[in-house]
Amino acid sequence: MRYLHTMVRVTDIDQSLRFYCEGLGLEEVRRTENEKGRYTLVFLAPKGQPDAQVELTYNWDPEVYAGGRNFGHLAYEVDDIYATCRHLQDMGITINRPPRDGRMAFVRSPDNISIEILQAGPALAPAEPWLSMPNTGAW
Repeated sequence: MRYLHTMVRVTDIDQSLRFYCEGLGLEEVRRTENEKGRYTLVFLAPKGQPDAQVELTYNWDPEVYAGGRNFGHLAYEVDDIYATCRHLQDMGITINRPPRDGRMAFVRSPDNISIEILQAGPALAPAEPWLSMPNTGAW
């Protein structure tokens, strides 16, 4: 058995690409447009990790997707959790579970998919503003 990818449905492909690519730093690996099926598939992966793909499925005809939290979450390891959270916050993205412990944070995608961000290696020393920042919403 070999891991291939994780699929999440998205409602706004441009907003989702901004989140996953500009926010999290993933890169587009490939894209498929299917006129007959009326959908677009965009495969993303972290730099240098083409085997860790996320498939964004965009159905051209509007649908309502409920229960993004029921999916669980995607998890990504970063070199500096504080810098990553600051970057996402500067983009207007809510840090739902701040990295108070210097190790773990959660944010949500535009389609309410929970994203876990983990510090590579040992946890960073607890620091403000994260240390005293409360949780916001569900994560």
